[in-house]
Amino acid sequence: MFTERIFQTAEELMAALRAGEVSSAELTDEAIARIERDDTAVNAICVPDFDRARAAARDADEARARGEDRPLLGLPVTVKESFDMAGLPTTWGMPPHRDFVPAEDAVQVSRLKDAGAVILGKTNVPLGLQDVQSFNEIYGTTNNPWDHGRTSGGSSGGSAAALACGFGALSIGSDIAGSLRTPAHFCGVYAHKPTLGLAASRGMVPPPGPALPVESDLAVVGPMARTARDLSLLLDVMAGPDPLTLGVAHDVTLPPARHERLRDFRVLVLDEHPLIPTGSAVRAGVQRVADALIDGGARVERHSPLLPDLAEAGVLYTQLLISGSVARFPVEGYEQLRIRAAELSEDDQSLDATRLRAMVFSHRDWMEANSRRELHRHAWRQLFAEFDTVVCPITPTPAFPHDHDPDPLRRRLDIDGVGHPYFDQLVWAGVATMPGLPATAIPAGRSPEGLPVGVQLIGPMLEDRTPLRLAELLEREIGGFRAPV
Repeated sequence: MFTERIFQTAEELMAALRAGEVSSAELTDEAIARIERDDTAVNAICVPDFDRARAAARDADEARARGEDRPLLGLPVTVKESFDMAGLPTTWGMPPHRDFVPAEDAVQVSRLKDAGAVILGKTNVPLGLQDVQSFNEIYGTTNNPWDHGRTSGGSSGGSAAALACGFGALSIGSDIAGSLRTPAHFCGVYAHKPTLGLAASRGMVPPPGPALPVESDLAVVGPMARTARDLSLLLDVMAGPDPLTLGVAHDVTLPPARHERLRDFRVLVLDEHPLIPTGSAVRAGVQRVADALIDGGARVERHSPLLPDLAEAGVLYTQLLISGSVARFPVEGYEQLRIRAAELSEDDQSLDATRLRAMVFSHRDWMEANSRRELHRHAWRQLFAEFDTVVCPITPTPAFPHDHDPDPLRRRLDIDGVGHPYFDQLVWAGVATMPGLPATAIPAGRSPEGLPVGVQLIGPMLEDRTPLRLAELLEREIGGFRAPV
């Protein structure tokens, strides 16, 4: 019963709790026992909070005995380390802030607690959330549950690994460069990057910064789970504006999915990007999804003149991402970057050169890039008048071996035996991130080495339920999560 229940869906566990078949205290003890047994090898839970979790579980059982019910009442979950939780450290993996303990919960932690969730602890992240792997000097390295010599992904790598190992039924993470989708792809679980601005992010801020109700450009917070339906369950808890700002006047009502049956979906399938090759294992995963769509009667196309220029989109995404991420650099660091950027040849249009130039963007440069982004958003609106969803890779490869070279520019991503600049792999994540579109990461089979392979389903802005519904239907056709142990 222990093993069976550990990997049940959140929906199944909530039904069992409501039926009185199991208590929250029992589920919580089972999850903690699983973590204590298996996490030494994986290192997903970097900040355990077991005493408070057990107390919260007892409170949940007492509340249910009084007749109360809430969406997640009594359900054990985890939270990415970067979310503030009162009484626990929030470090973002940065050693100077190892002792920073916020006084209040992030808005999403509050929403989890208000929904009745039992928080088992916090999950590991890379230094400053700035990597496709999850390792830092404070908490060490999170290993991929399928192959401990490989990364679990980043920056929500701890959350994805925790779900794959049965350490709680749900988790929350964040995404600006695939940080929800890439770990899900690498670990064989599900994740949803919501439409930009759909879920408030206050309290997901680098320490020791104040938790102000400011929505960052490109970045979102979102749900992770072991099934598509569980993603929807958690998204309903997370969605909505900050109660300190737009939440004063606005409520969120997402439109329903465009279709309920697979055969009614119109899908554009992509497996090639002009800025980076797609590895054979990922290409096979995309094809597996395309075949399921065709077998289910969906209308599937491989090309469309309505698709925005992916090369231009990749450059634009890189400019917006990098210019925002380095905006807080000290002035002396900025001057050094400006000198380096000025030395670049005008003929150098590589993504490495684009990143360096973006590091010294002026406000005028950023405004021009933002104007081009609006043109891309308009092009996506036109595309989604013809299609309901776009299926494409998340990264070009399955999980790769740990690479902790302190200079990321020296790292190389091996794609079918050919090395490529490490950060070029982010361009597929940027397809949805740059225009702010929702994207659902789903398992799409295994590589020849047995590693998970995922794809993303990109949907129209604020129509998050459309890719989520397609994810549910595909789960029935091609299968979904499978435990690595």
